[in-house]
Amino acid sequence: MLPLFGQNLFRDGPAVFAPVENIPATADYVIGPGDELQVRAWGQVDIDYRAMVDRNGLISIPQVGAINVAGTRYQDLTGVVRSAIGRVFRNFELVVTLGQLRSVRVFVVGHAERPGAYTVSSLSTLVNALFAAGGPSPQGSMRAIQLKRGAKVVTEFDLYDLLLAGDKSKDAALLPGDVIYIPPVGPLAAVGGSVRNPAVFELKGSTSLAQLLDLAGGLSTIAQTRRATLERIENRDKRVVDQLSLDAAALARPAKDGDLITVLAISPKFENAVTLRGNVAQALRYPYREGMRVRDLIPDKEALVTRDYYLRKNLTVQLESNANRAGRGRETGTGQQAISQQRLLDEVRNLEDEINWDYAVIDRLNETDLSTTLIPFNLGKAVLENDAAQNLALKPGDVVTVFSKRDVGASVGRRSVTVHLEGEFNHSGVYQAKPGETLRQLIARAGGVTQHAYVFGAELTRESTRKQQEERLARALEQIERDLQQASVRRAQSVLTAEDASALKSEQEAQRALVSRMRALKPTGRIVLELPEQAKLADLPDVSLEDGDRVLIPSTPSMVSVFGSVYNESSFVYRPAKSVNDYLAQAGGPRREADEGSTFVLRADGSVVSRRQSGLFLGSLKPMPGDAIVVPEDFERTTWVRTLKDWSQIFYQFGLGAAAIQVLK
Repeated sequence: MLPLFGQNLFRDGPAVFAPVENIPATADYVIGPGDELQVRAWGQVDIDYRAMVDRNGLISIPQVGAINVAGTRYQDLTGVVRSAIGRVFRNFELVVTLGQLRSVRVFVVGHAERPGAYTVSSLSTLVNALFAAGGPSPQGSMRAIQLKRGAKVVTEFDLYDLLLAGDKSKDAALLPGDVIYIPPVGPLAAVGGSVRNPAVFELKGSTSLAQLLDLAGGLSTIAQTRRATLERIENRDKRVVDQLSLDAAALARPAKDGDLITVLAISPKFENAVTLRGNVAQALRYPYREGMRVRDLIPDKEALVTRDYYLRKNLTVQLESNANRAGRGRETGTGQQAISQQRLLDEVRNLEDEINWDYAVIDRLNETDLSTTLIPFNLGKAVLENDAAQNLALKPGDVVTVFSKRDVGASVGRRSVTVHLEGEFNHSGVYQAKPGETLRQLIARAGGVTQHAYVFGAELTRESTRKQQEERLARALEQIERDLQQASVRRAQSVLTAEDASALKSEQEAQRALVSRMRALKPTGRIVLELPEQAKLADLPDVSLEDGDRVLIPSTPSMVSVFGSVYNESSFVYRPAKSVNDYLAQAGGPRREADEGSTFVLRADGSVVSRRQSGLFLGSLKPMPGDAIVVPEDFERTTWVRTLKDWSQIFYQFGLGAAAIQVLK
């Protein structure tokens, strides 16, 4: 919907054009009742007097008497006062200035946004009062605003002069009792389409289409000069539309009330261009030449190295520099340095938006039926091997799109796989796996592990696995909450006493708190490698690798931890001969509220061993370095708790690390 031209001028209220009180009065300012005058004289007479002009237009000065100043222009005021004082004294100097100016009460009537009586400064003008009243309403005229003084029209103001030319020459100062009348809006015509200021305009007098377009700021850069449409209401009977060529004859036609002229834009189509886009150095339109082919558009592989690649590469250098500085700073903690190094690893991986050499496409428009045809070709053969069969001919308007391997999933054998090796490797770092290379093969190629490597504790974490675990955990928690709600309804039906209700409420609060803590759990994405306790490098499975995999082999830890409902949660020195029961005894044994039957061991390799799996033999199990023994609390055996099945299953199925053990408290 087109706006009414000029309405936004009054959007911010009267402060925009409100009169300023502390500006000097102009020379032609007319003195009137309510004005304050400051009279200073020195010489034969000494006068320093503030006088207010009374309703009779007089001021009274001691030793001089009454002086009539009403109707006097400010530029003549000193002369009038000098003449009056001169009748009594001689040989004096005189200065007369204005103090507080009088207020003026005027009336804004007709089709104003806020018609009414307004008290404004005597310096105010017609325009100031218009802003105080919010300007003309949508039904009011902007082009014939009248200032009336008695029976006389002092001035007629056209706001378009102010808006379009900055012309305020017909503005007039206000006097008490003035009336500002805003008549109904005149004929309206709208200009839309490709002009600089599309809007609805009020017509004044005879207005040609050329003048109407001038009001709209003229044609925009992309406007057609030979095509425009004119919608018109004829004889208040019917609507008609006409197509115009914006020549002199058409522009001379008079505009009429209700007209809508729409200037059409030129087509965005480039007549002689082919476009290169996607994973390229510079997405651009190029001029088409007769006989042009793909190799003309992409002459060599350098045309496909993106600017983003170099920007990210430069960022990686900056991150590395910052990480080094953080390492040298005495006040910078190791956490900040670790974060910087982690970002550095991520940025190295992000550099690998490799080009998909197997697939690119030409997007071509069929001019006959306006259908779009996608013409695929082998980019590598066309650019790298100069294969004439893949060096396809181009046509004007073609769009050639180059993809990265991330855009279009390549086959496993052609997909780039980046793996982070961290910890006790002879050469830790970021490696690009060869097609079909397994975890064990990659570690061997990277130089193997150090003598301190604890292979049993190797961690392989994978983003796709983490997402699956996250989804399974979310679904499980949704089911738990549904079971909770159903169980609460059933329990509430059996409540008979206030004590039962209080117990039910406490139980529900505990259940909700547990579920809330479980929602905070974050799966790690760890894949259990099922390694023997004395695992060596050769025991690592031939696991296929995915892009973004992280492999951490820690040094051999010296502790076994005991968590949960025991008297002394702590980490204890690993002793090969000690069993689970020995470590539990060191921790003071299970507490009274412990659920001994659900005790489990979270192994350093990510696996879980529970009493349900090994029965009474769990107590005699010899933990390995880095293992954690967990004793959950004994929650009431309601339906919703049984839904959780077994804490050991939760930790195993959802890939929860040792940090999640706190949820059991």
